[in-house]
Amino acid sequence: MRDRTTGFLITTIILAAIGVYLALPIQHPKWLTDLLFWQPASTRDLQIKEGLDLRGGLQVLLEADVPAGEAVDSDAIQTAKQIVENRVNGLGVSEPLIQVQGDRRIVVELPGISNPDQAIETLKGTGLLEFIETGEEFLTPGTRVSTTIGSLDDTGTVTGTNPITNTAGVTATGAVTPTTIYRTIMTGADLKTAGIGFDQTTNAPLITFDLTDEGAKKFADYTSANIGKILSIVLDKTVLSSPRIQSAITGGTGQITGSFTVEEARNLSVQMRYGALPVPLRVAESRAVGPTLGQDSVRKSINAGVIGLLVVIVFMLLYYRLPGVLADFALIIYALLVFALFKLIPVTLTLPGIAGFVLSVGMAVDANILIFERMKEELRGGRALRSAIDIGFARAWPSIRDSNASTLITCVILFWFGSNFGASIVKGFALTLAIGVLVSLFTAITVTRTFLHLVMNNMDLSRNRWWFGV
Repeated sequence: MRDRTTGFLITTIILAAIGVYLALPIQHPKWLTDLLFWQPASTRDLQIKEGLDLRGGLQVLLEADVPAGEAVDSDAIQTAKQIVENRVNGLGVSEPLIQVQGDRRIVVELPGISNPDQAIETLKGTGLLEFIETGEEFLTPGTRVSTTIGSLDDTGTVTGTNPITNTAGVTATGAVTPTTIYRTIMTGADLKTAGIGFDQTTNAPLITFDLTDEGAKKFADYTSANIGKILSIVLDKTVLSSPRIQSAITGGTGQITGSFTVEEARNLSVQMRYGALPVPLRVAESRAVGPTLGQDSVRKSINAGVIGLLVVIVFMLLYYRLPGVLADFALIIYALLVFALFKLIPVTLTLPGIAGFVLSVGMAVDANILIFERMKEELRGGRALRSAIDIGFARAWPSIRDSNASTLITCVILFWFGSNFGASIVKGFALTLAIGVLVSLFTAITVTRTFLHLVMNNMDLSRNRWWFGV
């Protein structure tokens, strides 16, 4: 028994030390954050993530732009969601939330976004990149065109599309009366990557791109045969630039110049890099969300939470005495472990998420109360102290197990509901509550019991049961 208690104690100390280290508001070393392989590489850190209601930002509801009554393939929506998520990560937004709502909608939440209009354009743009043959005709940047990959009707909608890898049904907006259909030489399917660069002479921002091996060969063959002619570069049927081919381009790389700002160039490169959407999207709704809690309110809420925790600690100390003191230590370890998990997973904290955590604290205390009340009953019945501790835990366990299991089942249902119907508020509440419940099972059953056995092994308290509230 002593060896088992020692093993649990060492495990508890190690976990508590890890929790304390992860909870510290410091810049953790890169080698540590690199271990978090399940987090996106661009946002990999050990900081608390704040949701829209705590930080403010942009919420966008994207909807498949297809005729009413036309079915939308579920795989296409999932692929579109992944592309939108890649674009958001490419913009460098931290703690975004992207999820499918129903069968044709995607909900996007971008905390702390600085330029909502450009972010929306980047998200909803189909991202169809084309290199079109224009011969001697110079097309001014911003011109809307029709190409052999689909054609524009009078409303600006692309019709008659042909599949390009997984791309079909591209939509453009704006009134256009096309007179010429230009031949598409290459598409974004031939693109390996795209990024932002700067002109060495003017320092103006530009877009750089690298082609795949097949795309590089195709580009080299075309430019070799068309020296002196114009090749227009088009994104979503809008001309970006119309450079004249000065010589054969055989290196598989290129640049797109134009009157771009740095942010415009970055957003365009993000659209190009992550490919075209398999289904056109339109913005069904967008709104800028201000933080419902200011810094002062957040500070007051934290203070209120700390005061509440202290009240619980004092109550446990006065009513249950020694077991209450040990439960208080277990509760502190519980808070550290939950806080560490919030950083590791990571969990985006919202007001409902904080409410779920506070509720789980109450459930953690409730488990200890069930155990201690059973212990007191056994002691009043005349059992020896060590026997009363073991029987108290054994007889309280079924009640703790069943109550927590029912809570976890409810959390799963709420999480599923939030994931499938875009109710991120419900999802955050369910996730934080479930994490808290699981950790509370460990601290109430293992940590508190280990502390009690440790005290029993090193102190003779059998003659003075006052210490146990009897």
